[in-house]
Amino acid sequence: MVHATFRFYEELNDFLARPLRRRAFSCACAKGASTKHMIEALGVPHTEVELILVNGDSVGFDRQLEEGDRVAVYPKFESIDIRPLLRVRERPLRVMRFIADAHLGGLAQLLRLAGFDTLYDNHYPDADIEELAAAEHRIVLTRDRELLKRRTITHGCYVRTLKPQAQLREIFDRLDLAGSAQPFRLCLMCNAPLRRIAKDEVAGRAPEGVLERHTQFVTCDICRRVFWEGTHWRHMRALMDSVASARA
Repeated sequence: MVHATFRFYEELNDFLARPLRRRAFSCACAKGASTKHMIEALGVPHTEVELILVNGDSVGFDRQLEEGDRVAVYPKFESIDIRPLLRVRERPLRVMRFIADAHLGGLAQLLRLAGFDTLYDNHYPDADIEELAAAEHRIVLTRDRELLKRRTITHGCYVRTLKPQAQLREIFDRLDLAGSAQPFRLCLMCNAPLRRIAKDEVAGRAPEGVLERHTQFVTCDICRRVFWEGTHWRHMRALMDSVASARA
């Protein structure tokens, strides 16, 4: 058994037991325990961690803890470029793609609305989410911290807010998505690309009043739904504009 001193910063404290928050504390560690093992044993999913300093040096998740080590654990930095220091992941994801767990169906639809490839099925077991995230290099979105502790999940976000629109703003802010959004290119239900369709092909697939008032339509080739720029579209356009401009 060895003893190390830990200090967690900013929102990582939300995962800790209350007596351990926002202060340095000593913790007994099994001999040979890694930083990842102890960080998660204390309640913090490894996907929430961006930087680990042990005795002032940046280390990876596999660093074995030794007697007297001082461990500082940080979340994502908002205003400082720390890429030269990073040791916890091999590389960033080149394309932002997501998989959402069963409790985040509303968020999944809004991310699709914003143009982000987002898998969602409320029947996905955790093992399938883990497998798909690893195979397709997807970011796991969840309110289940235990899911984020699974070994092969390298990128994930614990979603703190409860309402879908607030969740969308949270994810846009944390992952700086505004510059990558391409709204209205994916089907909200199927996650498949939308394509333009001629008005004469819409007959029988949209209400007559819609055909009288609108001239431009898009469709999903999977579910065959047809979409047009009606009242709901304008509300969603306003939401996308407000989210995209929030950090401008």
